[in-house]
Amino acid sequence: MKAATNAKAKVKTSPKAQLLNKQVKHIDITSFDARPIIDQMAGMSFTSRDTAKAAEIYNMMLADKKCSVILTLAGSTSAGGCMKLYTDLVKNNMVDAIVATGASIIDMDFFEALGFKHYQGSQFMDDKVLRDNYIDRIYDTYIDEEQLQACDHTIGKIADSLEARPYSSREFIWEMGKWLVKNSKKKDSLIQLAYEHGVPIFCPAFTDSSAGFGLVVHQVERMKKKKPYLTIDSIADFRELTDIKIKAGTTGLLMIGGGVPKNFAQDTVVCAEILGHDAEMHKYAVQITVADVRDGACSSSTLKEASSWGKVDTTYEQMVYAEATSVLPLIASDAYHRGHWKKRAKRGFAKLFA
Repeated sequence: MKAATNAKAKVKTSPKAQLLNKQVKHIDITSFDARPIIDQMAGMSFTSRDTAKAAEIYNMMLADKKCSVILTLAGSTSAGGCMKLYTDLVKNNMVDAIVATGASIIDMDFFEALGFKHYQGSQFMDDKVLRDNYIDRIYDTYIDEEQLQACDHTIGKIADSLEARPYSSREFIWEMGKWLVKNSKKKDSLIQLAYEHGVPIFCPAFTDSSAGFGLVVHQVERMKKKKPYLTIDSIADFRELTDIKIKAGTTGLLMIGGGVPKNFAQDTVVCAEILGHDAEMHKYAVQITVADVRDGACSSSTLKEASSWGKVDTTYEQMVYAEATSVLPLIASDAYHRGHWKKRAKRGFAKLFA
């Protein structure tokens, strides 16, 4: 009995357990009212005023009965404590479609839906020590690599259970949501809530994530057995999101970071035009980023620059140059408590592909 107790003590005090001992807590935008802060920031300058203007534009999207809201996610805000924020936006009908990196949806959201956690760490930690303990680092946040590989293999098993044919990422993530209804170990994951609320999620670079490892295993094992395998059709992603833009008409973009998700969502206007539809530019747009503009990128251009491509109208647009976890909770809490979402009609865009 004593030996067993000592063994348990060793497990609890192992180097890995010591490093993974403080879970990241996800902020609850419903628990505090940011309206007084945003109201005062509107009278300030610099990033504070930009943040207040972004909050105003997001509220305009929600108050505009014709406007459908597309949320784009890049970066690691989900791992950093904004995961509940995004689920609250879905749950309260504050977004109608999501375009994200594979990491945001798989390595972060699906990962936690399986019962795993992200942990607070340090950006100054010796990364060789972390590697020796099979811990991955996202700046000051840690992930258990063994748990991440379990996530990879789960993706492979879901793929094994499906018909061997091409799927858009939206379609595969919808199947993941269906799987989570029966198998989730965490209430209210983004994938499951989006599935239940009819909010489609697109990951145009889906395999650039844990999903990629799982799908490679799926394909390799099927090839060994000379069996057909599942593939992800990124062109179908583009076509489907363009279908949503055409159906929606008036649209607003709430963009966290930039890169592929931002550009993918913006390009739907051009794609619709090429298909012969007179689609209006995205009427409203907010981007929160720390990217620079001088290299010609800014995580896929400034919003004013996007207007030259026919993607975004510049009447209601706001760039916020800030690390997203520092300002997004204020913008989202402000919008939640102003309550324009209560009068919005549900779009249910997932029904377009039923």
